[in-house]
Formats: sequence, structure tokens, C-alpha cells
Amino acid sequence: MNGPTGKSTGKMTGNAYARQALLPEGFRDQLAPRAEHEASLVRSLVDCFQAYGYDRVAPPVVEFEASLLVGAGATRANSMFRVMDPDTQNMMAVRADMTVQISRLAATRLSDAARPLRLSYSGNVLRTKGSQLRPTRQFVQAGIELIGSSSLAAEFEVIKIAIESLTGTGIKSLSLDLTVAPLVHHLCDKHKIADRQRDSVIEALNAKDSGALAALDDTAMADFGKLLEAAGPARDALDALRSLELIGSAGQLVARLGRLVEMLEAQMPALPVTIDPCESHGFEYKSGIGFGVFAKGNQSELGRGGRYLVMHPDGHSEEATGFSVYLDSLLEALPASKQPEKLFLPMGTSDKDAASFRAEGWRTIQGLTEEADASKEALRLGCSHILLGGSATPI
Repeated sequence: MNGPTGKSTGKMTGNAYARQALLPEGFRDQLAPRAEHEASLVRSLVDCFQAYGYDRVAPPVVEFEASLLVGAGATRANSMFRVMDPDTQNMMAVRADMTVQISRLAATRLSDAARPLRLSYSGNVLRTKGSQLRPTRQFVQAGIELIGSSSLAAEFEVIKIAIESLTGTGIKSLSLDLTVAPLVHHLCDKHKIADRQRDSVIEALNAKDSGALAALDDTAMADFGKLLEAAGPARDALDALRSLELIGSAGQLVARLGRLVEMLEAQMPALPVTIDPCESHGFEYKSGIGFGVFAKGNQSELGRGGRYLVMHPDGHSEEATGFSVYLDSLLEALPASKQPEKLFLPMGTSDKDAASFRAEGWRTIQGLTEEADASKEALRLGCSHILLGGSATPI
């Protein structure tokens, strides 16, 4: 068969095939059993979310760029792939995070729904570049958003569900790291630190680089030094933060953090809790307490969440708390999945018998030709069992 150029399209050379199989950096094919393992983890997470009354929604993968840049979406502006809509000539973008889409739904389609509004979601997100800890540029995100409540109980509920949903996937030895990104900005305001100097201070705090703060005056240096020293176990961190004797919004934020720690200690005493008041990378849009969930022995966080503001078209905002799980990190933290057991059905097996085994939970592989050695064929096809004498027999 010849194509439009007259060249043969019936065969593909080795080099051409290799080029077809090559994927861009940061993307990969998910094959069995990993793809199925990922799907089962999503089911487990969403089942837990729904058990707590979080209704599942499914926004589109692509939206108009302007919709994805509202509120928290502005922090993802450099992470989004863009494409021109051929119909409207407006710029569209592929979502780099699903939280901003849930905010859009809450502020528009669901603006009249009863509050607090509980929504859950799962889906692929796409980013223009990966990071050192997450080099993958396409991965599945699953999570919940609790919208319309300023109560501290909302933060506790979201954290509780985050821990329970991850524990349900088989993850052990979880820990919680609390952050208070707005606190750094409160201190910068207190010491009249702005513009580039503020950016430098935030960068130094994220890097835990006390030397980079040397240009500050003695009073500011003392405060930010205490902030650096505060990172650690929750109780020790709280003592250090209280020594700052903060007032106004900053003092209220530290007090709220203390009450949350007390709730966690009382109701989830086995959960290790730390506080890092200097961490703001990835929490830039948080309006209050944020958090990350980690598993022992796993460098990358499994998910993160916290309080933020949902912006409405008329200009008003409402408080929300959410949590997102990153499936690529979750898969890496769990043991590699095993190939499922499959039952080989020799040619001639009745549909009734085949259906009865599937009803029992077996995965069946139907033989399509008569084989002199059916067991050999079953092994070739990756089966663990073969139907012999009406019974599933291990091979």
C-alpha cells in the first residue's frame, strides 16, 4: 500500500518505530499493572471523599485562559499549556491544577448551592515543566474542597479526610506539616519590607538561609531569626511563634494554629505534626493555615492543602479549605503493584461457566484456538490459573 507520497506505508522501519514510541520529557505511558493500580487508588480516595458527603464534579481539561487565571490560578500562569480556540479566537489553556476549576464552579454554576459546599474531583493535570521532586508533567490529581465555612472545624475535617483517605490506600506512617504562609507577609508589613527586598526575604526563608537575611535591621533580623528557629515539632514551634508576641492578624493566625494543633492532638494523637512557618513555596495563594502530608521514607509530599479564598464575579470572596493528592507521588510511596491473577479458559469453555468464574471475581482469558498444550498457552498469555475439570487450577 502506498501513501500520498508514493512511499510504502505497510512497514515501519526500526528508526521510525523508535521515533513513534518516543515521548516528550516528563510524559510516559502508563502500562499494566501500574495504570490499573493508579485507577484503583483514585477509586479508593474518591470513595472516602464521597463517604464524607463530598459530591464529585468533573470540569473540562481545557478552559478559556482567563477562567484559569482567577484567584489562585494566577500562581500557575507559567505552568499552563495554551492553545487558540479556532471558533472564538480566544486563548484557551490546559489546566495545571484542578483547585481553581472547583473555585470557578463554586463561584458560578454552584453559587446558589447551600454552604458549606463539599465537592470532590479527580483528573489529569498538565504542566509545562516538572520540578526536581516531581519531574512528571502530566499526573492525576484527586481532592476535596470545602467551600463557604470560616470555621476551624473545616480545616480539621479536611485534614482528617486527607489522612483517612491516604491511610485507606495502604500508606503507613503518615505525618502532617503545617504552614502559615501569610505570617511571613505580616512580618514584612510590620517591618515595612516591600518589593524586591520582600521577595529576597521570602526566598531566604524558604531556603532556611539565615545568612541571606543579614541585610535586615536588628529588629527585623530578630523576628525572622525566630521564625527560622520555629520550624520543628508542633509544640516547640508554637512556643517559638508565641515568643514573637504578634498582634492583629498575625497574632490571630498563630492563635488559630495553636487551636488546630490542640484539636489534632486530642482527636488524632498518633499523627506526628510539625510546623514550618517559613515555607511558602506552593502555598502562595493560601490565606491561612496550609499543610502537606508526607509518608515515612518518601521525599516528596503525597498531597497538600489549606485555606484560601474563592473569588466571585461580583468581587466578593468566601473562605474555603481544600486538599489535593498527587497520584504520581502516592504510587511511588506504595509497593509496586503485582500482576493480577488471571484464569485461562480453554477453547470450548461454555459461556455459563466463564460467567460464573467472572462473577466470583476471576479475570478470565478466553482461548481462541485449540491448543495441544493449553497450560503452555496459558503461561504465554500471563495467566496464573487454568480451568481444568471444572476447577481453577494453579499453573
